[in-house]
Amino acid sequence: MINSDKFIKRLQKVIEYYGESASSFAEKIGVQRSSISHILSGRNKPSLEFVLKVLSAFPEVELYWLLNGKGTFPKTILEENTPPTPIIKNITKEIITPKPSHQKTIDRIVIFYSDGSFENFEK
Repeated sequence: MINSDKFIKRLQKVIEYYGESASSFAEKIGVQRSSISHILSGRNKPSLEFVLKVLSAFPEVELYWLLNGKGTFPKTILEENTPPTPIIKNITKEIITPKPSHQKTIDRIVIFYSDGSFENFEK
């Protein structure tokens, strides 16, 4: 459940970051001006549709940051042709072969990227 007061502060931060007025912000996300006014005043809570419209119109806004304050704003956007960088620490290029007495083999390897995507490699 989101904290409405903190959500309002984060929404105001988004509006100020882009130098928008409440009216121009409402126009850009495709809602009525009264919707923004009611949310900012605390009269109404934001709907899922409202949140999705904000995320669609302003891709720098991160969902978890807007809802819960977790994450960053503005989020880092990777260039279109740049693949996500995997989070890998202390990996050596040495290939470890199992000892003959062990009958275990690797079936799959999964690499998780910092943007939440992943790659799955199977035999």
